[in-house]
Amino acid sequence: MSLFIANAHASTAGAAPAGGGYEMLIMLAIFGLVFYFLIYRPQAKRVKEHKNLMSALAKGDEVLTQGGMVGKITKVSEDKDFVLISLNDQTEVTVQKSAISAVLPKGTMKSL
Repeated sequence: MSLFIANAHASTAGAAPAGGGYEMLIMLAIFGLVFYFLIYRPQAKRVKEHKNLMSALAKGDEVLTQGGMVGKITKVSEDKDFVLISLNDQTEVTVQKSAISAVLPKGTMKSL
């Protein structure tokens, strides 16, 4: 026994239970649910809406591309996933269907 340092004695009582397995599984399940409802589900919904938008494109629709161009669809190529967009009377641009971000209401081009 030292004058300044007290001796440490081991506890004779039983050790604390080694549980924690169920709590960890519950936390993992909660994390999975949060991930599903806040991240995966809204993104899957947006992808589904965009696929429906691309499949519903038709000649004469006024569209907005991801690049910010507004035009009217003059030709839809079903087999190649491309559309021909008329920006004005002289200019036509070919873009992929996936580059179209929105279908605008009729008459939008005239109001711009």
